[in-house]
Amino acid sequence: MAESNDAVSLDMEKIYLGGKEHFIRTGCGSVSVIVYGDQEKPALITYPDLALNHVSCFQGLFFCPEAASLLLHNFCIYHISPPGHELGAASVCPEDPVPSVDDLADQILEVLNFFGLGAVMCMGVTAGAYILSLFAMKYRERVLGLILVSPLCKAPSWTEWFYNKVMSNMLYFYGMCGLLKEFLLQRYFSKEVRGSVEVPESDIVQACRKLLEERQSLNVWRFLHAINRRPDITEGLKSLRCRTLIFVGDSSPFHSEALHMTSKLDRRYSALVEVQACGSMVTEEQPHAMLIPMEYFFMGYGLYRPCHFSDSPRSPLSPSCISPELLSPESMGLKLKPIKTRVSLGL
Repeated sequence: MAESNDAVSLDMEKIYLGGKEHFIRTGCGSVSVIVYGDQEKPALITYPDLALNHVSCFQGLFFCPEAASLLLHNFCIYHISPPGHELGAASVCPEDPVPSVDDLADQILEVLNFFGLGAVMCMGVTAGAYILSLFAMKYRERVLGLILVSPLCKAPSWTEWFYNKVMSNMLYFYGMCGLLKEFLLQRYFSKEVRGSVEVPESDIVQACRKLLEERQSLNVWRFLHAINRRPDITEGLKSLRCRTLIFVGDSSPFHSEALHMTSKLDRRYSALVEVQACGSMVTEEQPHAMLIPMEYFFMGYGLYRPCHFSDSPRSPLSPSCISPELLSPESMGLKLKPIKTRVSLGL
């Protein structure tokens, strides 16, 4: 582990359930990491989507009791925020170089080295999923497995590039204005939870909207700038040998990206779960839909959910939705087959 003068560690118990925040100085700036759980356990690192952090991107999943018990029973969680996206972040100095996606992936390596971590499990959402996929390609020996939610792998299409450019200009000239927040909420959530004239927006959308107000526009602009200049990593996916579980909402604007990525991965070690009536951020909108696929995924590593939750209500993914072939032993553990979920909107 690095010497104590290489980072500042702050107690964040009042913010995140006893977690502790560390600021790690890296080659491309300081990065916030919130550590939650027993550091003797294997590590699971998370990386959120654009303009989000661990609260706005993963709180729904970790507030789901069964999912939390599954994850915290097996892992110590390391929530990495993109530079300047942590709670209470100040604006990054305008003179600081804007990091590239490679810089952000390399920054993850520095975080792992600071904590003395070897191979880790990774969970990322959209832009965060891209950064973790790139990290897994560059440092294959440091990744046990990937859980990717509405991931990106291609360079931006002309439509996405233009859309991002509009958001970039709005951030630069107007800050986190109302129209920009609407653009971001459309990126994250399905129209079912965003509401309409007749139907009010859901609590999760209202909470996310409030958290977006706290983001520093320059910091979001820097992450967006990096993501909008990302290269296509499709060819590199063929070199991945870690097992990969992909979730995507069928209403996600990145649905086709997730299907493309799944088609390029080795089918022996990967699976796609499409969540119906859901946007990009499955971790917030339909976290229960992630439970059973993650359970089977972790069983391939010899991990399991603690038995004291065995009699509690199960995921909306009923056992009848699971193909029997999902349970077939394979060289890497349990074989995951592409399945679809149908989740009640009343949850």
